[in-house]
Amino acid sequence: MARYIGPVCRICRRDNLKLFLKGDRCYSDKCAFDRRPYPPGQHGQGRVKVTEYGVRLREKQKVRRMYGVLERQFRRYFAEADRRKGVTGENLLALLERRLDNVVYRLGFAATRSEARQTVKHNHVLVNGKRVNIPSYVVRVGDKISIREKSQAMARIASAMEARDRRGPLTWLDLDKGAFTGVVKQEPVREEITLPIQEQLIVEFYSR
Repeated sequence: MARYIGPVCRICRRDNLKLFLKGDRCYSDKCAFDRRPYPPGQHGQGRVKVTEYGVRLREKQKVRRMYGVLERQFRRYFAEADRRKGVTGENLLALLERRLDNVVYRLGFAATRSEARQTVKHNHVLVNGKRVNIPSYVVRVGDKISIREKSQAMARIASAMEARDRRGPLTWLDLDKGAFTGVVKQEPVREEITLPIQEQLIVEFYSR
């Protein structure tokens, strides 16, 4: 499956928001967004008039890049969220949060979502004791997510676990650091998703 493999710091600067795509680097003085807080390119520091369409497009692109989802897949998530009962925007965020790669990242088993995706695809993650190597797998309430015993000694996973507390408290997930295990306590609700996202703009973008 195609993935963006270019410089990710440009994405943060383009969206005018620190998306924490580089792990520990985003918390250091080397963060490109902190050093150059303006869009990339030779015209990045110039004045740009943003249309209403542009505002909605940027919000959609920001969320899509934040979770590492391509356009076609993101559109399918939106269609599924629109079919469900409740608020479409909140349903969309809940679906994205329940992706297995995002859950691995939230639990602290990986420093970034891209690293979490790689961790899942390389067969280091178990769901209810069974190997699952599909990053887009959607977890359910009661699912137990754990790191395979042979993989728990990996330096990359250990260092990510040490930096877990930087991301704030877990609300809909229950983490046991010693056992490298997490349990889905409940479905995520909008109040528990603290990301700076205006999901209504995404709904308006696809409803135009």
